[in-house]
Amino acid sequence: MAVSYRVRALDAHHCVQSLRIDAVDEAAARQLLEARGLQVLSLKTAPRFGGPARTRFDTLLFVDELRALLEAGLELVEALQLLERKEERDAATVIARLREVLVAGVPLSQALQLQPDVFAPLLAGLVRAAEETGDVPAALGRFAAHERRLEGLKQQLVSALLYPGILVAAGGAVTLFLLLHVVPRFAAVYDSTGKPLPWASALLLDWGRWVDQHAAVVLWVLLGVVVALALWVRRLNASGGWVGLMALVPGLGARLEVLAQSRLYFTLGTLLEGGIPLAQALTMAAETSATAAERLLLHRIHRDIQDGKPLSQAFREQSWGTEIALRLVAVGEQTGQLGCMLAKAAVFHEGEAVRWMTRFAKLLEPALMLGMGVGVGGIVVLLYMPVFELAGSL
Repeated sequence: MAVSYRVRALDAHHCVQSLRIDAVDEAAARQLLEARGLQVLSLKTAPRFGGPARTRFDTLLFVDELRALLEAGLELVEALQLLERKEERDAATVIARLREVLVAGVPLSQALQLQPDVFAPLLAGLVRAAEETGDVPAALGRFAAHERRLEGLKQQLVSALLYPGILVAAGGAVTLFLLLHVVPRFAAVYDSTGKPLPWASALLLDWGRWVDQHAAVVLWVLLGVVVALALWVRRLNASGGWVGLMALVPGLGARLEVLAQSRLYFTLGTLLEGGIPLAQALTMAAETSATAAERLLLHRIHRDIQDGKPLSQAFREQSWGTEIALRLVAVGEQTGQLGCMLAKAAVFHEGEAVRWMTRFAKLLEPALMLGMGVGVGGIVVLLYMPVFELAGSL
């Protein structure tokens, strides 16, 4: 994770500059400043309020454009200059940092590593392997394909769960409206009749009277719940905790695990096809993992690989992967096409998991609608039950 530093430094004209940079650690910050031709006078950690700042930068678009320019025959620094001129301030600053470091003689892979809050370790690793063969555009293409596949998978999952989410939000809003607005009005009407009420209706109307008497408290509590829920959702999204939460749903946990496995297969396959050794690919995959449990598992597999075990055996001993995936990995080890077989395993399991989750979402929709109907209909029936009894007594 990148750390923000406040810097005072001398430039080439011996003028003191005050600036702020992000780097992995102090050594990387000093290396970045030296690459810009600055002499560091002081370097201090800068506090960050409200969490780490994120730079507005479309990495995938940048990779696609840089690849096109390099394939057109432009030099790397020249291509970065063209991209810098067409971008807005935030994106231009990121590209300018890359260009300055490259002009100082630092390879592109190391320049990417100096901005870890913008560029993923996977991109830097693929570029580092390609620099040895001189085929950087191909490495950029592999990274772009990897990111598009993951983005497409994410969109499929979001599409499958979007309508159930809308149903839950709509049902919750209608229920809150009835409990906070309609029920108190009915309570006031029934109080004026002085007639005894059925116990279930009386209980609901007691709630309405309490809400009517403590409206300010209810509004503040409701606002606090909404804010707390928004912060909780944001935290889950940032930490990846929503995966663990969804895993609590019966039957869904196993599918999410298969989906996580397929993402790992695809990442490893992309790295191996890019020419990165298996042990190094496992280390880089661990750096891009979403959960601590997955990182720990990858470190164990890495240790088994260093002990001389094949990847299929390491997966099997760590109980990672389905039988189909393990067989594909074993075939890849025998034929020397491990990267290709890992990618095939990823495609197979992604398709299976997405199809299952789509069916699950379609079955969830009628269940949610039934639950909403029972909840909202129950409130309405309880509100009108005294009216039916009064009508029957006339």
